[in-house]
Amino acid sequence: MKRLLALLFALLIAGPVFAAPDGGALYGRHCAACHGQDGHGGVGVPLALPDFLTNVSDTYLSRTIRHGRPGRVMPAFENLSDVQLRAIISHIRTWMPEGSMTPVHDTTPVIGDAKRGKALFAEHCAECHGANGEGGSGTGVTFSRPRDLPVIAPALHNAAFLHAATDQMIRTTLLQGRDGTPMESFLKQGLSEQDINDVVAYVRSFEEDPLPSGQHEGEEPYLSVESFSSFDETVANLKQAALGRNFRIIREQNLENGLFAEEEENARQRIVYFCNFKLINEAMKLDPRAGIFMPCRITVVEMADGTVKLMSINPKFMSQFFNNNALDEPCTELYGLYVGIMEEASL
Repeated sequence: MKRLLALLFALLIAGPVFAAPDGGALYGRHCAACHGQDGHGGVGVPLALPDFLTNVSDTYLSRTIRHGRPGRVMPAFENLSDVQLRAIISHIRTWMPEGSMTPVHDTTPVIGDAKRGKALFAEHCAECHGANGEGGSGTGVTFSRPRDLPVIAPALHNAAFLHAATDQMIRTTLLQGRDGTPMESFLKQGLSEQDINDVVAYVRSFEEDPLPSGQHEGEEPYLSVESFSSFDETVANLKQAALGRNFRIIREQNLENGLFAEEEENARQRIVYFCNFKLINEAMKLDPRAGIFMPCRITVVEMADGTVKLMSINPKFMSQFFNNNALDEPCTELYGLYVGIMEEASL
């Protein structure tokens, strides 16, 4: 009896015991869809590369997960607790080579000539990382779609990257390169350590002039145009307008198709699906998630008062959810095509 009372007292003073979060489960829920279940990449860059894991600190990973990369696919996970972040990072660390140590980079600034580093960057870095450090075109790694590079170079001219990466981490990457990617050691390319310091100084200078992101914020979610023609004429005009802009008609169906029995569907609500395969291919090379736009679709609806309207989703509104500045231009192009087709079909 005394032992039982002692045990109960010990449990009371110890307080509640909570199980540590499962890092593997958290990774699977928040990260695997982009980075792959085993960290080999997809829409997101690969995380399981030995040269990556042995060069990035836990602080770098934590800040990257917390703040993301504005305009560069990687979202910010602001709602995860610090404990959950550490659990995810611990899971990622299980992919490190056996016997390797988690790196810790000091925060001592690298002293270099940023002006000279700019010229070196243009010669040795810009081909992959972009002329202004905006990052390579596309996302993650190459699977089925042809890309210029097997692993897309990250954006260096990015406020969140510069907040996460220390000068010493950037310098180490340049010194050693990153096996499994096009990033080769600058020393092997014939550059000196002072050259590398100059490049680091130039990359750090990007903080003084951050690149913009989110240019499509504030857009309305839908496009709507009232037609001056009848319902049937508007549907016919819509298909003709799409064909006139080099789209192929894929199919048309009632809006309620599959939701009700066929005889109960409203035949005065019609979706026309159309596609330009060149446009699709170019957009999906930039970001495979753009496939949710495809095929293009515009709905013709006859309202209760007899008014006929053409409606579609606004591509510029959707682009902000991808967190990928590279999609801004094709989404703007697609917006112009939608508006032009809808306006022509409404006459």
